[in-house]
Amino acid sequence: MSQTRNRVITLLSILAFVALLAWSTVKTQQTTCRVCVEFNGRENCAVASGPGPAEAVETGRSTACGPLTFGMNDAIACGNKPPVSQSCSP
Repeated sequence: MSQTRNRVITLLSILAFVALLAWSTVKTQQTTCRVCVEFNGRENCAVASGPGPAEAVETGRSTACGPLTFGMNDAIACGNKPPVSQSCSP
């Protein structure tokens, strides 16, 4: 009986921890932005979220640049270019 009780307590503790992580992650993502970038004649868009518009746009730009770049130099160059378009919603 003691082992069953310990397993239930352990399982409930793990579930509570996972729920706390999920809640804290969702709570901090308050702004969502769609960001489009152009690099080397190609364009890509991405949707990202963050605690504010600046963070969401930066994450979106980084995500949108990923498929357009090859190597670190391209990734840095793409990340330094302003987005072609961006739209955010709280």
